[in-house]
Amino acid sequence: MIYGYLRVSTDQQTVENQRFEIKTQAQRQEMEIETWVEETVSGTVKFTNRKLGKLLRKAEKGDVIVCSELSRLGRSLLQIMSILNICMEKGILIITCKEGYRLGDDIQSKVLAFAFGLVAELERNLISQRTKEALARKKAEGVILGRKKGIENTPEGYKLYPKKEYIEKALKRGLSFRKICKRCRCSRNTLMRFLEKFVDEEHWIGRCKKK
Repeated sequence: MIYGYLRVSTDQQTVENQRFEIKTQAQRQEMEIETWVEETVSGTVKFTNRKLGKLLRKAEKGDVIVCSELSRLGRSLLQIMSILNICMEKGILIITCKEGYRLGDDIQSKVLAFAFGLVAELERNLISQRTKEALARKKAEGVILGRKKGIENTPEGYKLYPKKEYIEKALKRGLSFRKICKRCRCSRNTLMRFLEKFVDEEHWIGRCKKK
C-alpha cells in the first residue's frame, strides 16, 4: 500500500501544495498513491495522538509513506526519530519530496537515523543543562524553589480544596470514593489525605473500606 501523508497546523493553511509535490514525486517514481491521510494538527502534538499514529499502526512491511518533507511528520528531531525507528522496525519506506530521502531498513537509512538520534540526544542534554543553570541562578538570587515551607498544612497545599463543597455533598449522597476520585481526577490516597485534613470524620470515616 502506498500512502500520501499531508499535514498542516491550522485551518488557514492548505494541503494542496503538499498534495501536488507528492503526486509529482509519485509520477517520477512510477507509483500511484492509493490512500491519502490528511490532518490539521500542530506538529508538536505527539504523533501517537494524530492520524499519523493510526497510519503507522496500520501500515505493514513493504508499505510506503510519501510526504512533502520530514517536518510534516513532526516538529522535533526526537519525534521524527521515533517515527523513523518504528518504520524501520516494521519495514515501512518513508519517501520525502523536498529532501529526496528514501528511509527504510537499509544501511543508509540507519546511518541517517543514527545522525538524527545523536542530534536529538545533544538537544536534550543542552535543554537539561540550560534548565540546571537557570535553577542555579535563581537559587543564587535568593529565589525560593519548590513548594513553600509549611504549605502542605494549609488549604493552598491541596489541589482538592477548591472542590471541598462538592466532595462533602458527594459523600452525603453516598457516592463512593472511587467515583469521587474519578470525577475529581485524583488518586484515592490524595482524596484520603484531603479528607483527613479538611472534612469532618462523621461524613466519611465509616466508609474507608468501601471502594
